[in-house]
Amino acid sequence: MTRVCIDGFNIGMAKGTGIATYGRNLLRNLNDAGLDTQVLYGPNAAINKKRPILNEIALIDAHTPRDRPLRRKIETLTARLGKTATGIAPSDTVIWPSRGGGRPVASAYWSSPRLFSTANRAFAADRVFTPLSFRSHEAVARPDVMHWTTALPCQARGVPNIYTIHDLIPLRLPHTTLDNKRLFLGLCRQIAKKADHIAVVSEATKRDVIDILGVEEDRISVTWQSVGIPPRLLAKSDETVAAELASVHQLGWKGYYLYFGAIEPKKNLGRIVEAYLTSGSTRPLVVVGGRAWLDEDETALMHQIRRTKKAREKRIRLYDFLPFSLLVDLIRGARGTLFPSIYEGFGLPVLESMALGTPVVTSTAASLPEVAGDAALMADPYDTAAIAAQIRALDADDDLAADLSARGRVQAEVFSPEAYQARLSALYARVA
Repeated sequence: MTRVCIDGFNIGMAKGTGIATYGRNLLRNLNDAGLDTQVLYGPNAAINKKRPILNEIALIDAHTPRDRPLRRKIETLTARLGKTATGIAPSDTVIWPSRGGGRPVASAYWSSPRLFSTANRAFAADRVFTPLSFRSHEAVARPDVMHWTTALPCQARGVPNIYTIHDLIPLRLPHTTLDNKRLFLGLCRQIAKKADHIAVVSEATKRDVIDILGVEEDRISVTWQSVGIPPRLLAKSDETVAAELASVHQLGWKGYYLYFGAIEPKKNLGRIVEAYLTSGSTRPLVVVGGRAWLDEDETALMHQIRRTKKAREKRIRLYDFLPFSLLVDLIRGARGTLFPSIYEGFGLPVLESMALGTPVVTSTAASLPEVAGDAALMADPYDTAAIAAQIRALDADDDLAADLSARGRVQAEVFSPEAYQARLSALYARVA
């Protein structure tokens, strides 16, 4: 059985990110595909050889050891020499937090103290990758493949290295991110040279990787993504969800529109709000998303509207964060999800909405037509009037809404867990 180790750089984030969701979904689907899984962490605490329980505790400890500037400097300077990961067998002694999905289901964990922070500093300072060695023992066998779930300046020794590149948005749309573009380009170029194989989440990203990084097509695999919605949430009847929406949010079944995701320039929230207001719909707009970066222009109109009399009418609702179970209810109960993003590596909100039978208004940009197929309404993301027209069409036509709901469920099957697992198995077969 192939042992696959993935990095835990994002996987345990409480509120999650697109990459954190990707990591958790990847791990779950690898397990379901019958592969042996492991997770690599880079905690602040050093390995404790005398009391092994402290090594597992360090992976989730709320206490952060005092920073030592001299140690940081030495670790940064010596990163090119490599770091070591020590195997940790999971136990039932340490209770993991429920945030971030709880304890990752894996046969083993690896701990390399301060790996990610050290590697990122070393690359920023000297453009070097940090080599990583696995110290195996009788309880934990070294992996057969190392899969880095995002662009990290690390490379495992003695095993094939796969890197997932989600998108090259900092290079395609530099005005939408705060990344150091020179550093990001240098990192991606080194990954292109060092990787045994590159995984991408869409054909759109594959084209960018070929065009911008010059990677040969046969070194890239398109895996797409999948979504995992717990059966207990899917088992809830429409009537139960409708009752909960009414009592918790004072929202009617199919009586509102929904945007969910980060609030940042590429998500196009400013035009979404403008198009929604222009459409004339009397259904409220619910926005679920934490403010990220460069969000002032995106949220200006929304906050202005919410300060007026219409705020008392609750025409626009804003939630910074909701637990996944409540978000699933909101998706199921929405008249439609509005996601006409400027650029996406994949676009999970589109897939999640279609899988739950909710119509989608999305854009013609990047990967979104690839994900939506013919099962969504589309518009140029820069054309507010076109977005408003699609909202207006969905708002007025119950038959259209029902048709989009049915087609969306069919399209979502293209990205089913079974299809995703088959693509992942083929990916590892190429390198293991």
